[in-house]
Order: sequence, then structure tokens, then C-alpha cells
Amino acid sequence: MRVKGGFTTRRRHKKILKRTKGYRNAGGNCYVHAVEKNDRGLAFAYRDRRTKKREMRRLWTLRINAAARLNGTTYSKLISALKRANIELDRKILADMAVKDGAGFSQIVQQAMGSTNC
Repeated sequence: MRVKGGFTTRRRHKKILKRTKGYRNAGGNCYVHAVEKNDRGLAFAYRDRRTKKREMRRLWTLRINAAARLNGTTYSKLISALKRANIELDRKILADMAVKDGAGFSQIVQQAMGSTNC
């Protein structure tokens, strides 16, 4: 006896088409194109979750460097001084302080630079 896979196939197709809803041209309503677009989208999402981490760290470095230069030092000297002074603040926290709490950031810079001879 022949078994038709209508229900299973329709369910699989609907899952892909639901995921690609809103894509341009045939990418959102033609199953063959939607499969391709879906696969590419998932691959880009996987790749860019890792890229996002790199970009955020670069942004934090830029912000810390800009704030450090306003306080008369550079990024590399500040990070080195923080390590020697045993001040364990990560770059994310330092960048947030540099943007939102300039006075607090200045105090941390003074504390780090004061405890070392830079």
C-alpha cells in the first residue's frame, strides 16, 4: 500500500515558510527559495553572534581610550596600571563608566596611575 507524505511535507514546508516570512521576492513564499534563504540566514546568524563579541570589545576599547586620553594617559598605559594596581574591572564596565560616569572613571584612573609610577 502506498503512503503519501502530505501532512509531514506540509508541516515541514510551513515551518520554513514561517521562518522566512517577510523576505524579499520569492524568498518568503516559494519553498525552494525559502529553504536557501533560511539556510543562509541561519549561517549568517551563527557567524555574526561571534562577530558581535569582537565588535563590542573593539567599541569598549575605543571608549576607554578616548576617556583615558581625556585624563592624560593612553589605553595601554591605563590597562597596564590597572593590572599592577590589582583593580579588576573588565573592559565592559570601564567603557560603561567612561560614558555614563566620567568622574568615577577619573577616580579609577587616578587610583591606578597613583599606585604605579607611570
